[in-house]
Amino acid sequence: MSVILDLRSVSLCALACSLTTLPALADEAPDQGRIIVTALPMIEDAEARVDRVAGGADVVAAQEFEDKVAVSLRDALSFSPGVYTQPRFGQEVRISIRGSGISRGFHMRGLTLLQDGIPINLADDNGDFQELDPQVFQHLEVYRGGNALRWGGSTLGGAINAVTPTGRSAPGAELRIDGGSFDTLRAKAAYGYAGARGDAWMAITADRSDGDRDHAARKAVRFNGNAGLKISDTVETRFYASVQSIRQSLPGTLSERQALNRPAAANPASVTGDQARDIDSIRLQNRTTVQLGRGALEGGVFLNVKDLFHPIFQVVDQKSTDYGVYGRYDLEAGPFGLTLGSTARFGEVRSRRFVNAAGRRAPGAAPTFDARQRAQTINSYGELRYRPADRLTLIAGGIYTHAEREQDQQIPASVSARVDYDAFAPKFGLLFDLGEAVQFYVNYSRSVEMPGFGEVAQIAAFVPVRPQKAWTVEVGTRGRSGIAAWDVSLYRADLKDEMLQYTVNPAQGIPAATFNADRTLHQGIEAGLDLTLAPWAMLRQVYQYSDFRFRDDVQFGGNRLPVVPRHFYRAELRLGTDRLSLSPAVEWVPQGAWVDYANTKRIGGYAMLNLGAQAGVREGVTLFLDARNLTGKRAVGDISAMVRYVPDNPATPADEGSAAFYPVERRAIYGGLRARF
Repeated sequence: MSVILDLRSVSLCALACSLTTLPALADEAPDQGRIIVTALPMIEDAEARVDRVAGGADVVAAQEFEDKVAVSLRDALSFSPGVYTQPRFGQEVRISIRGSGISRGFHMRGLTLLQDGIPINLADDNGDFQELDPQVFQHLEVYRGGNALRWGGSTLGGAINAVTPTGRSAPGAELRIDGGSFDTLRAKAAYGYAGARGDAWMAITADRSDGDRDHAARKAVRFNGNAGLKISDTVETRFYASVQSIRQSLPGTLSERQALNRPAAANPASVTGDQARDIDSIRLQNRTTVQLGRGALEGGVFLNVKDLFHPIFQVVDQKSTDYGVYGRYDLEAGPFGLTLGSTARFGEVRSRRFVNAAGRRAPGAAPTFDARQRAQTINSYGELRYRPADRLTLIAGGIYTHAEREQDQQIPASVSARVDYDAFAPKFGLLFDLGEAVQFYVNYSRSVEMPGFGEVAQIAAFVPVRPQKAWTVEVGTRGRSGIAAWDVSLYRADLKDEMLQYTVNPAQGIPAATFNADRTLHQGIEAGLDLTLAPWAMLRQVYQYSDFRFRDDVQFGGNRLPVVPRHFYRAELRLGTDRLSLSPAVEWVPQGAWVDYANTKRIGGYAMLNLGAQAGVREGVTLFLDARNLTGKRAVGDISAMVRYVPDNPATPADEGSAAFYPVERRAIYGGLRARF
């Protein structure tokens, strides 16, 4: 913890010094209109990049969720086509694209998460999304599947890049306060400054809530900031700092009967063990951009330090340090376009476990597990774009990944283990522009996902888990015509060695075990459709069809994979103007997902009604309302996959079945005020 606090102090001091120097820099240049710092791409730049992608990708502006109590990525990405998000509790959410990591019942796998273009995943590619705070985003960029090549993403799911503002894009002050049900209270204070040669932006956010379930209280304080400097007409640099202190109690999973009849309950083991996930972390990074004629060279370094205190079946105590370097070159020259880049991540984790004594280490007890884990993941990628005709673009590229995982275990036995992985994932695409605002695309790509420590380090000598590989074909269209704007993709991914988990002992909260399936199939539809029905009426819709299954498996035959339902639909109708609007919304799952690989149990579907409203009090000041699950619907929202479901015993109410279920959010009403000046 001392390392965290020391680095935190250094970073805040460094940022403060940067801010104090900016006015002086501004005084040196009288013509402020000639020099603009643009190290952080604006939304228009992000949308232009999406238009060059021959596949599923979209940009989500903060305006789409600023009138919601956006606690997690689920709230921010509710209307991003193809992104499946289901809340578990607090900021814990399942997030999956094209079935990525669907059987992972904890943390996240199969996606590359970035903030301001820098990966926040650990060096073994596993990650926590709790460190991304939607309150501070300017926009999010979502690149599904192989379309994440530009960010060095090689996994099945793709990449999500959360972008924070700069002093240029968000000058002045912003204040926000919101709260409501379950003693929820959140606040934000942000300020942006822009001078002639530099700019800076910073935000402090705080969040606390008792949660909608027992033993689900949370609190967090976060700082995000950046400062940019124009070094010359062609060179600019930007420094970033992000500090988090997050405390989250874990209510755990319930049996189906409990989830439907007592959705506010917590798993007894979670309460007895005072299970929690407490994170203290700091991220420091630099991005420098050099304009080279028609091209741009971008590079930087980053450092992530994290302290995780995680009482579950035992007390998990991990201190990790991850660092890395990246470079990227983009060129547009006549009919040719080129992207070359590489991201290298290195990390070390001191991982220890102790007997859990009511959420603390057992007094005087020695560790039950003690190991040093070292990882590196290096993704090098390239893409060539060629336009043989005005409206046609041919694309070819690929990613080469080298990964190493090494563990030196001292307790309970002295054992060392190491594995190395190397793989190449090519991509081919075609993009056709039908007019100014309509595009069609097709692509064929390979994805490779390397095992992390959560997969290989299940026992001291490592489990021989193989990388997950897939070939994906995708066809789709996006565009705008008349009252309609759409984004539709159809995909089919043939997987080999998919990494699947099942809960060993859910009642005790023991982490999942991992194995490689033989062949599996993920195919589906990702669709978004916005209709401008009138100047005062806008209908937003997203629909997902997900068909995930085994293929001639020795044990499970052609069974469907659990967790994700086949059909999922969300819609929101916004009635009104920026001065006053009302937004009823619905979330509909007509048929629930399978619970187990054996396909012996399927949960029920549900329909949930939400309501939003906003009113402009005066220029820059807005009141908003965010009401959820107005009918108090009781249903299962998320599942931890298992091999075979054990049902409840109706004759003995105390005899609960498999505890693998998370109830949907309970009825809640939130409100708030945001002001910019």
